[in-house]
Amino acid sequence: MEKKIGEEHNAASLHIRLGAVAFAAAGVLFVLYPVIRPFSDEASLLGAEAFASMEWMNSHVAAIFAFILLSAGWLGLNLSLQASSAKKLATRSLLLSWFGIGLTLPFYGAEVFSLYAIGREAVRQQNPQLMSLAGDIRFGPGFYMILAGLALLAIGAVMAAIAVWTSRLLSKWSAVPFAIGLLSYLPQYTATQPVRIAHGFLIAIGCLWIAAGLWRHARRSSKHSLHHRLYR
Repeated sequence: MEKKIGEEHNAASLHIRLGAVAFAAAGVLFVLYPVIRPFSDEASLLGAEAFASMEWMNSHVAAIFAFILLSAGWLGLNLSLQASSAKKLATRSLLLSWFGIGLTLPFYGAEVFSLYAIGREAVRQQNPQLMSLAGDIRFGPGFYMILAGLALLAIGAVMAAIAVWTSRLLSKWSAVPFAIGLLSYLPQYTATQPVRIAHGFLIAIGCLWIAAGLWRHARRSSKHSLHHRLYR
């Protein structure tokens, strides 16, 4: 029985470490997204060239993987808080985040593939009028999905920050920048590139801070488990 408990504890520590790695990688990708993404007048042929560029595709694929990794990191965060009084809040936060990410990703799929195709065709025809289709894609039914998705993500991030604060297992402030970053994710869409890059760094700081806390927590748990098995 004790051997089984030890194996389960080791598995949980491994999953928490993987969550830390996922958070760290997501943070880096949230910075790369606005850094790589081309910004221009999207009603012109310059905008069409931006849409048709590999930078447009690569930046949005980076954002997609950032959200996917975020879902894995959030699972590690949830596991790390299961021994605290905040475990129920952490689990609710995890579920909201998964629903939020699921509703957010289709919009990025449209951005990366649909706008890329529109841009290429507009460049081929030298017809900037085709760029009006971008607005139809962005502000069609998918817009309401991403609104709901980002709202759920923001609520989940605030709940995660409260759970971390009350758990006393991780640094109290570690999830606060992360929560602020997700709360401001929708408004930053209208900002200039420097502001969006700064916002990416804000989320990255939050992700890396959480990742460091998760890694330390997993290491402490492993040492405690080893000490218990050696000296029981």
